[in-house]
Amino acid sequence: MAADHPVIAEGRGASSRSRRAAILHASPAILLILVLLALWEAFARFGGISPRTLPAPSAIASATIENWPELMQASAVTAYEGLVGFLIAVVIGILAGVCMYRWKTLRNSTYPLLAAAQTIPLITIAPLFVIWFGFEPRGKIVITAVFAVFPIAIQTLRGMRSVPRFYADVALTCGATRFWTLWHVTLRVAARQIFTGLRVSAAYVFATAATAEYLGARNGLGIWLQAAFNSFRTPLIFSATLVIVVLTALLLAAISLCERLMIGPGEENE
Repeated sequence: MAADHPVIAEGRGASSRSRRAAILHASPAILLILVLLALWEAFARFGGISPRTLPAPSAIASATIENWPELMQASAVTAYEGLVGFLIAVVIGILAGVCMYRWKTLRNSTYPLLAAAQTIPLITIAPLFVIWFGFEPRGKIVITAVFAVFPIAIQTLRGMRSVPRFYADVALTCGATRFWTLWHVTLRVAARQIFTGLRVSAAYVFATAATAEYLGARNGLGIWLQAAFNSFRTPLIFSATLVIVVLTALLLAAISLCERLMIGPGEENE
């Protein structure tokens, strides 16, 4: 059998090394999680704690499997609201950041409003959105977008303002228009910081959607949590929490993948 071409062999070796490095990088976190789960299981079983107060991980897993179809139905609603709200926030946040960078008057008038919007507790405005939009998902989508747009807009603005002036000067000297330079040079150089804003925003979009559901909705993880709390089924509360954590992790992973594909790995990955 013929030997592999040197370039192919080198590529396979690099891929193998990359996988080993990823496994080694993740091993400490995985080991810590397993140890904490084992301690949690032992404490819940032998520590004299009521299952209603702190159920064991095995009980949470059992309740999750038993109620899997209903949990997935509720999760789909929250995932839809959180994801659509996040995508709307991405578009509005980046456009708002670009506009604030381009027009100082707009920045001076808009920035305080964006900052003030983040200080409003969700519990105080969620009832208003129920009145305005009813119990349908669109109200939760709007709430999620409102609370997610600020980090994206601010990081877009900060990223563009941190781009050295000579980048734009070189492009303009070579005949590029200001519009082209803004979108293809300044925004491109600021992309790393924009992705930081996306990650900050993504970290709580599903939790925001679930909280909004808890205060008024027909379905979703918020309603699931409400029903579990009212019936004292503590394992189901942990089940919903786990789903929110998984959804958030998947969204963060997707953002990191997009960042890697669009602008390459970050310094920590090089």
